Order: sequence, then C-alpha cells, then structure tokens
Amino acid sequence: MAFEPIDELLDETLTLPLKGRRYTIPAPSAETGLRVQAIVQAAAVAASGGDVDATVLGTADEIDLYRDVLGTAYGQMLADGITWPALKAAARTAVVWIVQDKATAERVWAAGGDPSHLTPPNRQQCRSDGANTTKSPASGSGTSSRPAPPRAKRRAPRR
Repeated sequence: MAFEPIDELLDETLTLPLKGRRYTIPAPSAETGLRVQAIVQAAAVAASGGDVDATVLGTADEIDLYRDVLGTAYGQMLADGITWPALKAAARTAVVWIVQDKATAERVWAAGGDPSHLTPPNRQQCRSDGANTTKSPASGSGTSSRPAPPRAKRRAPRR
C-alpha cells in the first residue's frame, strides 16, 4: 500500500464564531507549531515547580504568540474591533488546537477560552447532586455457581 498525500487528509483550519462572524484560523507553520509546543511544555514544567529554560518563556511575548497562532484571522479580528477577552479566548483556543487537537480546542472554546475551566470528559458524569442509589443488576447470564464444598475438619497430628 502506498502512502497518499497527507495534506488532503488533514483538516488544517480552525473556525471560530465571534460577534456574528466566523474567523478561520489557518494551520500554523511548522516553526510556529514547534515554538508553541515548547512554550506550553515549559509552562507546564514551571507550573509543577520544575526548572525552566528562561529563554523559552522569555520569547513567549503574549502579543506575538497570539498573532502567530491566529494567523490571518488576527488582523481581521483587530480590524473588526474584537475585544481583548474575545481575542484572548480565540488565541488560547488556537494554542490548544495546535498543541493537542480540535476536539480539545472545542472544549476550551466552550469554557470561554480558558483551559483551566475544563473538567476531564468523564468527571462530570461522576459528579451528581446526590449519591447514586441505583443498585447494579444481578448477573443476567442465567447460570449460577455451585456452592463450595464444605471443608474437611482438620485432624490433629498423631503423636
């Protein structure tokens, strides 16, 4: 089996609705993707108390990073007068898209563009207002196991 051109298989855009418009964010260059990946990794290490190369985070000027991850949509958003919170939410969503995937980016967008407001996908199912009092159904296989045979009494050793 031969490899097919991957660029036809990849969805290389992210479209975000803001103020009645839809902004299409193109895939970043490989250089930008690698830089964003390094910045996110360094931030995670720093957040966990690890030592971080200051040059990685030093080059992470927020405005330049947002401009890079939003691509052509950045200029369109500024021209349309998008507010700072909306631009920030779009950029944070784009960062998650670049570093992880589109499904996670959608969850970040739904959380107002703030990854810290995400809950793990199954966590909400575990949380409820009350305890789950529904009993698990008994085995439905129609078979039952035999009771274990009684144990023989242990005799005292002979002397």
